[in-house]
Amino acid sequence: MWGRRSFFHALFIAFCSAQAAPAAEPVGQAVLIKTEVTGQAGPIEVNASVHRDERIRTSQSGLGQFLFRDGTKLAVGWGSSVVIDKFVFDDTQSVRKLTIKAAKGTFRWVSGNSKSSAYQILTPAGTIGVRGTAFDFYVGADGTTAVVLLNGAASFCGPGGCRQLQQRCDCVVANPNGDMTAAGRVDRNILDRLGNQRALPFLSGNQRLSGGLGMLGGCNMASVVPERRDRTRPPPAVAPAPQRQDPPQAEPRKEQPNKPDKPHHDRPYHDRPHHDKPHHDKPDRPDKHEGHGSHDDDGKPGNHGLDHREPQRHHDGDRDHKNDRNHDRSRNFNRGR
Repeated sequence: MWGRRSFFHALFIAFCSAQAAPAAEPVGQAVLIKTEVTGQAGPIEVNASVHRDERIRTSQSGLGQFLFRDGTKLAVGWGSSVVIDKFVFDDTQSVRKLTIKAAKGTFRWVSGNSKSSAYQILTPAGTIGVRGTAFDFYVGADGTTAVVLLNGAASFCGPGGCRQLQQRCDCVVANPNGDMTAAGRVDRNILDRLGNQRALPFLSGNQRLSGGLGMLGGCNMASVVPERRDRTRPPPAVAPAPQRQDPPQAEPRKEQPNKPDKPHHDRPYHDRPHHDKPHHDKPDRPDKHEGHGSHDDDGKPGNHGLDHREPQRHHDGDRDHKNDRNHDRSRNFNRGR
């Protein structure tokens, strides 16, 4: 009897405890989803809520962009896994604590409206301290972590100490065993160091982000082309064989005549009309009665015959006067006979 009562009493307490447990707290929502991104309840769609303690995974071609309640932005690239570990929200539209655990993959972080001390990102190689900033970070399968600063300032602390990132494109690479590089400008060789040409795809431009997440530049790594494991590489293009071209043939030389071509060259030179004579021959003299080329009485060139008309008239008058005098002499002579 008492055993049965104890059983129902324990069952009632368990039921009440389950009813009293609050549901998972929504901490943000998805604003961009490409290919496959999953959460605790299955595939995540655009505008779907994400919750505290939820693990977010992306496929080998997946991409998700998330906006938290305080304005913090997080991009999760292909082949990634991250857990929203802690999220303590207050009434001033900011958080007192926001912690995420990045197990593997590639990410971009842009701080929101909360204090810098409220943010913390945990990786297998150490902890990223946020100073009100934007940065990319990558976590390899062996835990190797790389952080590239894009704006503001950040720090990375691990077993080997801490490094400060203070200038744009500063980069730190750390291993879980404590090995850590000094902060220095990132370049394309970092992909060889990480052993993954698909690392940091937001810097290389192989994954495109939208909104403010995509306006942060690439630190001169945009020409990097990753080795896509999820696609078959096309065969290399074969350049077409150059076509054989015959050497250019020299144009036949034109026969140069002994003398320049002249009109009516089939006629003898002495039979040519006057206008066919060479230009160096003297021009024909104009007729005297036209007055061309003659001179006036004062020795000046004539005015094309016009100025000679008047002297000609005087000459004609003199001739008529002589004829009259001869006629008178003849008449007088006949009278005297």
